[in-house]
Amino acid sequence: MFAMVGCSTLVNPPRPRLGEQTHQQFRTEVRSVAELDYLLYVPRGASHEPSKKWPLVLFLHGAGERGSDLSKVAVHGPPKLAAAGGDLPFILVSPQCPVGKVWDAPLLIKLLDQIQRRLPVDSRRVYVTGLSMGGYGTWDLAMRYPERFAAVAPICGGGERIRSLLLSSSQREAIKGLKVRVYHGGKDTVVPLAESERMVEAFKKLGTVDIELTVYPEAGHDSWTRTYQNPEFFKWLLAQAR
Repeated sequence: MFAMVGCSTLVNPPRPRLGEQTHQQFRTEVRSVAELDYLLYVPRGASHEPSKKWPLVLFLHGAGERGSDLSKVAVHGPPKLAAAGGDLPFILVSPQCPVGKVWDAPLLIKLLDQIQRRLPVDSRRVYVTGLSMGGYGTWDLAMRYPERFAAVAPICGGGERIRSLLLSSSQREAIKGLKVRVYHGGKDTVVPLAESERMVEAFKKLGTVDIELTVYPEAGHDSWTRTYQNPEFFKWLLAQAR
């Protein structure tokens, strides 16, 4: 849920001269409040090992799960496994994006900050994965905050390639060490395979070495079920450390 209020004022605007281009300045103050509901799963073993640090997986759902019904978040991916009673060996954070919005990377990082203050998170083993719109959100987090994650796994998503060309030197350096696994259906007509291919190529140009694209030749948009049901996916993910 988002609320925003603000006021706009002109700062000493000179009177415009007709037929001439003049320097003007605009200043505004904006105050915003943002809320995210989310599903949180903490491993059962956390109560038996209070000093242990746990890996954390941030899961970003697709556009169809936006809204205020948090149960929709658990229809796919890791929260679906948790809802089915699976004993997951990691802390799982699954936020819900409001209707009409897309994933907001700075807001998600603030959520992670709060979780890491509250819970025994291993800061070297934080991961993000998401599907469709969540795949786009995953790529965005990987570009904006690569230093926060050991590995990322966008599924049937894409990203703003232009952003990869405008990174700071510290972002570029952090991306080189990021581990990336990408998944897409060869017959996806919702988000074309080319979207993942473009981002993989962009990250390779940035120096990312450990990056792989898996294409399911006969799959359509649903390339997430096969991925998240594969135990090897989580085995690889949890083996990565920053």
